[in-house]
Amino acid sequence: MELHNLKPAQGATHKRKRIARGQGSGYGGTAGRGHKGAKSRSGHKIKAGFEGGQTPLQRRLPKRGFKSPNRVEYVALNLDRIQEIVDKYSMTEINPESLHSKGIVGKRDLIKILGRGELSASVQVTSHAASSTAKQAIEEKGGSVNILGA
Repeated sequence: MELHNLKPAQGATHKRKRIARGQGSGYGGTAGRGHKGAKSRSGHKIKAGFEGGQTPLQRRLPKRGFKSPNRVEYVALNLDRIQEIVDKYSMTEINPESLHSKGIVGKRDLIKILGRGELSASVQVTSHAASSTAKQAIEEKGGSVNILGA
């Protein structure tokens, strides 16, 4: 076997179907598109969601809700969760970097401290936001709250 003898295996290649090239090809005339109608014409495309003239689903259902493009999404950390973190990792300072390194929050997450639960440890907390009750509870235990970007 040499390079000039090489050819594909039997049945591995097929002749290209030449559509709309005259009656002799077997695919002339309507070119395999059937007779008349939008689907036989060039440039035909059904709109997404078109249901054959029936009122489409997106028009049958009522409009509902609103998503504000300006909403700021925070990861909530309550005092009881902060106490768990302090007990588990024996931390005295809690900030976004330390929480990310422990896998508690994501790298770009904004953190808000909330006032649910009890706190028994004195901790220095750095976050993006904090409720007044949480701030008061942390400061009562001898800790401090530092708000980033404020």
